[in-house]
Amino acid sequence: MSKYIKSFSEDGIGVIQLNRPNVLNALNRDMVHEIVVQLETFDNDEAINVIVLKGNEKAFAAGADIEEMMEATPLSLELLNPFAEWDKISLIKKPILAAVNGFALGGGFELALHCDLIIAGEDAKFGFPEVNLGVLPGAGGTQFLAKAMGVRKALEWIWLGESMSAKIAYDYGVINRVVAKELVEEETMRLATKLTKQPPISLRLIKEAVHAATDLTLQEGKNLERKNFYLAFASEDQKEGMRAFSEKRPASFRGK
Repeated sequence: MSKYIKSFSEDGIGVIQLNRPNVLNALNRDMVHEIVVQLETFDNDEAINVIVLKGNEKAFAAGADIEEMMEATPLSLELLNPFAEWDKISLIKKPILAAVNGFALGGGFELALHCDLIIAGEDAKFGFPEVNLGVLPGAGGTQFLAKAMGVRKALEWIWLGESMSAKIAYDYGVINRVVAKELVEEETMRLATKLTKQPPISLRLIKEAVHAATDLTLQEGKNLERKNFYLAFASEDQKEGMRAFSEKRPASFRGK
């Protein structure tokens, strides 16, 4: 039984809802562990094709649990290695969509950036206020934001510790879609439903290739893309997709 999240599935979509409303879903270590375990569970469930991560109408997650870090020392953090748990999110093979209303700050912003697509309400606020606490993002925030919006703009936002609106985040390519706050979940589920109709193996191989593109040289990235292209031809979905195209009918993908 999870203490800090709720989870359910419907029509091939696994949903994880952050559930610490009294602290605007601030992330403590146990909560991150629960999120990761549920992500891994959905990733290994053949009935799930897409994963949605959401908060509530007030906040996606308004940062990390500061009380939990107050007495930390360099040695205690080294021995605890808390960010190793976060690294597991990048190993999830299925698409992860973040539905963001309200605040996505600090660790909450990092959690959203670990997702593949981000759909946000017009009221959403994104940012890294850690500098105001004398620290900096530690779960990948500096890296994700720099890759998303470029080094100079990322430095400006992280140095100043200011929050950006959903529109600004969208304009810089940090998030995918901005909708009315009342429609965030509906739009996220609509997009997730469209992805459930796509061939799961193709989605998996595309995710690997696209995420690798920011770290590999062009030739290394093309080599990975070609490997995945060839690998797709080992799937039943490839044969079904091309056969359906030839027969001028909708394809029925099975993830095999």
